[in-house]
Amino acid sequence: MSWRVTLPCTKAQAEHIAAHGDELFALHDAPPVLSADEPDEDKPDEWRLRAYFEEQPTTQELVLLRKLAPGEPVVEHLDEADWVTMSQAGIEPIRAGRFYVHTPAYPVDEREGVIDFIVEAGLAFGTGQHATTAGCLEAIDRLGAAGKRFANIADIGTGTGLLAFAAQRLWPEARIVASDIDPVAIEVAEANASLNRIPTGEGAGHVLLLTAPGLGHPLIANAKPFDLLIANILAGPLIDLAPGFAAALAPGGTMILSGLLDEQAERVAEAYVAQGLDCIDSGTGEWRVLVLTRSA
Repeated sequence: MSWRVTLPCTKAQAEHIAAHGDELFALHDAPPVLSADEPDEDKPDEWRLRAYFEEQPTTQELVLLRKLAPGEPVVEHLDEADWVTMSQAGIEPIRAGRFYVHTPAYPVDEREGVIDFIVEAGLAFGTGQHATTAGCLEAIDRLGAAGKRFANIADIGTGTGLLAFAAQRLWPEARIVASDIDPVAIEVAEANASLNRIPTGEGAGHVLLLTAPGLGHPLIANAKPFDLLIANILAGPLIDLAPGFAAALAPGGTMILSGLLDEQAERVAEAYVAQGLDCIDSGTGEWRVLVLTRSA
């Protein structure tokens, strides 16, 4: 048996949930599956948050949910056979350049030129649903379409592993390291790699998945410098990590940064320009994706 909690929210709240929702339940042994959707296209600012729990949610958990969406929660008891299907129902596929990301509830897109990824419903945010991940996928796709070639790639704060997997599909001979501070995230990334037949481990053509804060792992240190560094985290950590990230980027290298709001983009870009990088694309919209380069 499982439980679903539904709360009304705005689009802005839904995007905040995508970026930070899981942080509230980081210490829970069985955190809820979070999803947000737009039930009525004619009312684009009226969204809803849905949280799926294995057990009946406690009062404390309902209080935490109301920090994300301060509406009145509706709690429902679901049959075990139904809850996964229902949790997937609100998670629409995402298209970003050549990439198509979806849950198993949707069919694989087998059209020529489409790069298809399947991610389980329980990993809704960070699978391309959130604008930052989709924006990073689009940036990666543009680099590939422009004929850029990368041989040594890092994806810092990899989450579900999706951005590292996208890089592996475009540059299949590259050495790729993907790290996350959360060991559970690395377990998730390993499962997703298996689901999408991504080769893992060390060496060319593989994605090496590591638990590490930032660049803090000997295998990452030994792999530097990177000619492509991707980090979809948050503005504060991106600013703090600017000296280390810049030092890890090879001459002529490219960096993709995301996880920052429009009003944070300038401060983040300035932190990296101060380290000798050039910001060649500052993105658009509420959630920004920065593309920076180092002179050869």
